[in-house]
Amino acid sequence: MRQHALEAGLGEAVIINTCAVTSEAVRGARQAIRRAAKDNPGAAILVTGCAAQIDPGAFAAMPEVTRVIGNHEKMQAETWAPLELLGGEEKVRVNDIMSVRETAAHLIDGMDGRARAYVQVQNGCDHRCTFCIIPYGRGNSRSVPAGEVVAQVRRLVETGHHEVVLTGVDLTSWGADLPGAPQLGNLVQRILKLVPELRQLRISSIDAIEMDRALIEAMGEARVAPYLHLSLQHGDDLILKRMKRRHGRDAAIQLTDHLRRVRPDIALGADIIAGFPTETDAQFENSIRLVEDCSLSFLHVFPYSPRPGTPAAKMPQVARTVIKERAARLRTAGEAALIRHFARHVGEVREALVERGASARLADFTQVTLSDAGLEAGRTYPVRLTGHDGKQLLGAPLT
Repeated sequence: MRQHALEAGLGEAVIINTCAVTSEAVRGARQAIRRAAKDNPGAAILVTGCAAQIDPGAFAAMPEVTRVIGNHEKMQAETWAPLELLGGEEKVRVNDIMSVRETAAHLIDGMDGRARAYVQVQNGCDHRCTFCIIPYGRGNSRSVPAGEVVAQVRRLVETGHHEVVLTGVDLTSWGADLPGAPQLGNLVQRILKLVPELRQLRISSIDAIEMDRALIEAMGEARVAPYLHLSLQHGDDLILKRMKRRHGRDAAIQLTDHLRRVRPDIALGADIIAGFPTETDAQFENSIRLVEDCSLSFLHVFPYSPRPGTPAAKMPQVARTVIKERAARLRTAGEAALIRHFARHVGEVREALVERGASARLADFTQVTLSDAGLEAGRTYPVRLTGHDGKQLLGAPLT
């Protein structure tokens, strides 16, 4: 969007890309809009993203907003032409996202000042988890053909990127809409084979149940980063069923065990929701135990918040005070798991990719604060891991 706006010569404007994953995210978006209007008097306020796609009328009703732009429209260069965008009285420019059928051919060349580049290979989602509103913001699953992805990765490597990250809304559904229905593992293996200069390929958040055999095998390759973030969501079979997830507790544990056999140095993270409707104390304890049963190192805890328009919002709700308490317990379990993960690293010498200043990451995505802030961003250095502060590892470069 930034690139399209710059190329179109769009001047004084603020673009706000909203999120709809929780009610809190929507509330935060509205606050950001009001703050942007206050800080930038006279500037056009252009609102897009999932929350704007799902409920454009609510944002159009805000006096601070100049235009509401749909998720499909925001990726089209012509949308950002000033005369087109700022002319006329039509405040909402949002189409039916479910009618979009073309592949998600919008590939991201990395972000300014970052050591890694991101390639979006998939967009949308065909699943209908009962807590999730996102398919109505992103539409059905669309994949970028493998040839385009490989070409993009090769170009990024040629411009000096050490690491490339494959991203998507439902990444493991990549290929289902392409001829022959290839799977994500096929794409990963194709990139490794056809771009041998790529030093590290990273897989972003995935749905555990959709990991195909080729992808699991690829995780054993040294050039694939030894880290996966799994969309597990819960540790109790009945709650998983009510969430309309397609895996059970045992399947999650078996997968993580299998991944460790393929890649012993792998680190695993997971999303877990606390306080899903009807969740009992015993069912919540199954989520607590899942942290150890799957040997998770990183936890992203979501206190459940009902999203209007989802089936879960109509189920019997757990009291907010209980949700808050359970989320706090899950975060405590996550903090303990992270410290155990740190402890396994202390004393080792590992390669770390410098992101900026003294900030770096290991291949398993563990954050490291370096004793030397003068290293070149985008390069890897051998680092002795000397300790941790409970939040990140501490390291001394061996240079």
